[in-house]
Amino acid sequence: MLDFSQLRCFVAVAEELHFGRAASRLNMTQPPLSRQIQVLERVLKVQLLDRTSRSVRLTAAGRSFLPEAQHILRLTETATHTTRQVAAGRSGVLKLGFTAASAYDFLPRLVSACRAALPEVTLVLREMVTRDQVEGLLSGQIDAGLIRPPSTHPELEAVRALAEPMVAALPAEHPLAERARLTPTDFAGAPFIAYAPGEAHYFHDLVLGLFAEAGVQPDMRQRLTQIHSILALVRAGLGAALVPAAAERLRFDGVAFRPLDLPRPRPAELMLTWRRDHDNPVVAGLRGLIAGMGGA
Repeated sequence: MLDFSQLRCFVAVAEELHFGRAASRLNMTQPPLSRQIQVLERVLKVQLLDRTSRSVRLTAAGRSFLPEAQHILRLTETATHTTRQVAAGRSGVLKLGFTAASAYDFLPRLVSACRAALPEVTLVLREMVTRDQVEGLLSGQIDAGLIRPPSTHPELEAVRALAEPMVAALPAEHPLAERARLTPTDFAGAPFIAYAPGEAHYFHDLVLGLFAEAGVQPDMRQRLTQIHSILALVRAGLGAALVPAAAERLRFDGVAFRPLDLPRPRPAELMLTWRRDHDNPVVAGLRGLIAGMGGA
């Protein structure tokens, strides 16, 4: 049976055509090097090298065998490297779910960081609402997800990936757009575009909680699910809205964004979530990247 050490010895001698240089290259002495070549020739039942006191040259069989031996060693080195990279979470495939709003700013930054720090990792990205991501994690359709809290399923773990402020989105001609900063009380009784309580329950609860804490009740005219749809209605002049700061990246013409002054922070959070019993080492690498980006 062929032995990798025998192949390495043969390739070194075949490439150097000198036992002394080959032995030095392999950090060994010449006698064991010669024995390895002899054992290999006995296994193959052919002579690979013509040896004289002055020279070494390949036989016809040796010339034919050399590229095959080199190929086997390259395959071995590649397999070893790949296996170690996968085990360390620096290589492999990660199926990552994400919400639409996370793609405005955080997801592109995360993908760029992953490509720079983990170039051998392939990300398979799937846009999914939080509910579908939880189901996908439990069924194994995705390895990790960027979801909105809370994540309370006993089979899942989560860390905070992002906390961004909510900002006011106003029609550009709205009187409040002339001000540099706003407060929740500025929206008392004003036309307002809200979030649907079912499909967008996280932002629905967040915004209602913010107004309830301020003792304010806007005039809820419309209730929508997607942030870009809400901004379209704001641009149409149907009312104001509160959106995560990353929504400014959408650059809606006719919409003015203003920061909010709040008695206490109520940021929009994004959580990196995964199964407790996952077997994908890349998840740990992704967690490290998010920690470096400022996440928990």
